[in-house]
Amino acid sequence: MKKFTWLLCVFFLMLSLSCRHDDGGDSDISGESSINDFVWKGLNSWYYWQKDVPNLADQAFSSENAYQSFLTDKEPDDLFYSLLYNYGTTDRFSWIVEDVDELLQQFSGISKSSGMDVSLGYKTSGKELVGIVNYVIPDSPADQAGVKRGDVIAEVNGASLTVDNYSSLFSDHFTMGIAQSVSVNSAGVITSGIAKTLTINAAVIEENPVAFYKTFDENGKKIGYLVYNGFRSNYNDELNTAFGKMKQDGVTDLILDLRYNGGGSVETAVALGQMITGQFTGSPYVLLDFNDKHSKYNETYKLEEKVTKYDFINGQTQATGEESINSLHLSKVYVLTSSGTASASELTINGLQAYVDVVLIGGRTYGKFVGSITLYDSPKNDFLSYDNRNKSHNFAMQPITFAYYNANRDEHPSAGITPDYSVSFFDYLGTLGAFGDTSDIALSKAIQLITGQSRAARTTVKNYPAIAQPFFGSTKTFRKFGTELYQEHPLR
Repeated sequence: MKKFTWLLCVFFLMLSLSCRHDDGGDSDISGESSINDFVWKGLNSWYYWQKDVPNLADQAFSSENAYQSFLTDKEPDDLFYSLLYNYGTTDRFSWIVEDVDELLQQFSGISKSSGMDVSLGYKTSGKELVGIVNYVIPDSPADQAGVKRGDVIAEVNGASLTVDNYSSLFSDHFTMGIAQSVSVNSAGVITSGIAKTLTINAAVIEENPVAFYKTFDENGKKIGYLVYNGFRSNYNDELNTAFGKMKQDGVTDLILDLRYNGGGSVETAVALGQMITGQFTGSPYVLLDFNDKHSKYNETYKLEEKVTKYDFINGQTQATGEESINSLHLSKVYVLTSSGTASASELTINGLQAYVDVVLIGGRTYGKFVGSITLYDSPKNDFLSYDNRNKSHNFAMQPITFAYYNANRDEHPSAGITPDYSVSFFDYLGTLGAFGDTSDIALSKAIQLITGQSRAARTTVKNYPAIAQPFFGSTKTFRKFGTELYQEHPLR
C-alpha cells in the first residue's frame, strides 16, 4: 500500500518576529482575539505583500489598545481576507483554514472527494455551464458509479448546471446528468438529452498523480506520453520510475500532459526538470524571493542528480533517502496545458524555457507565479511549528510568502502563459476518450508536430460562441490549495 505523506510544507530556522506587537512567546490573549492576534502577526511577518497593506505595517497602530481594538469583533476569516493585497485580483491564492490536519492531508493527495476531475465552461454568455470529466481516479466513488473521461455534464441534482449550483459537483453527495449529445456553434454549447444519471457519494481517497504513461511509435519516433496531475513529493519515486521506464523504452520525444495539474512541491518540480533534461546538472533552475523581513532565505534551486524520497513516519513527513534521477537528456519537450495548469506546472514550463525548447499546446495557463508556506499559531517559532502551535484552536494560514523566477528571471505574463498552439475548451466537448486515445485533439496535435505527419484528428471548432473566456474553473482551481506551490525542506 502506498505510504501516506502529509506534506508539512516547510520547516524553517527559528526567527524573531520583527513586529512592534510581538511578545516573543505565546500570546496571553484568549478565544477569538487570540486567533486574530495570530492572523495579524503571522501575516505581518511572512506575507509577501506585507509592505503594500497599510494595516499590516509595523507601525500601523499607535498603541496596544488601538491594536486590540482593531482585532475585536472580527471573525478570523474576515480579518484574514481583509488584510490581503488586492484580494481576488493580485492575491487570489492565500487561504485560511479551521482544520490544519485536513489541510496537511490534502497536500499529500488525501481528501474527501468523488474521485473525478472536471472542467467547467460557459454554454453561452449567460449563467449556464457545461462540464467535462477530465479523468477519474481508479476505484474512486466516481469510477464505481460509471463516470468516464470525456463525459459531458449537463445537470446536477436534477437541474441544469449553472454558476449558481455548480458547487454541488464538489459536495459529499450529489447526482449528475451526462448529456446524450453535445454540439457547438456560434450560439453556444447545445446539449441534448440525458444519457445517464449517476449518484455519487464522496469518500476519503488518495490519488497517485503519476496517472498514465504510453508510448507511440510513429515515423521513426518513440514518443512518450505522460499524464502528471500533481507535484506531490511523496510520489517522487513513482515519477522517477516512470522516467526510468521511458529510458528503458528508448523514448526520443516527450509529451508531458499538465492540463489537470494544479501544482505542488517546488522540490518535485526541480526534480522533474532534471528528469526531462539531465545535461544541465548544477545549473540554477528556480529562484525564490521572500519579503524584506525574510530576504536572507531567498533561495536558488539547482538541477541535481538525486531526488529525495519521502514517507509519512510517526505523524510527520520525513525524508527516507535519495535515488539517482532518470534523465532523458531532451532538448525539446511538448507540454499540454489548460486554464487549470498552475503554479508548479507553470514553474516547470518557465524553468525549462531557460534551457530547452518548450512547445505548448492547449489553453492559456492559470497565471500563478507565487508560492506559500503553512503558518501555525506558534509565535515563539515564528509561526512555523506544528508541534508547538496553540492547541486551543486548529486554525492555520497558507498565505503567499514568495515569488519565483526561472534562471533568467524572465517576467511573468499576469494572465498566464500563452500556448504556441491553442486548443479551446470547446474543442474537447464530446471528443475525449480514455487517456492515450488520439481523439484527444491536443495529444494528436503534439504527435503531429513531433512526426511532421498530419493525423486524422477532429478538426478544431471554428465557429466558436462569442464568449471571451469559456473556461469557468476546474476541480483544482475551485479547491483551497488546489493550485499550491510550496516547499518541504528547511531553507539553507
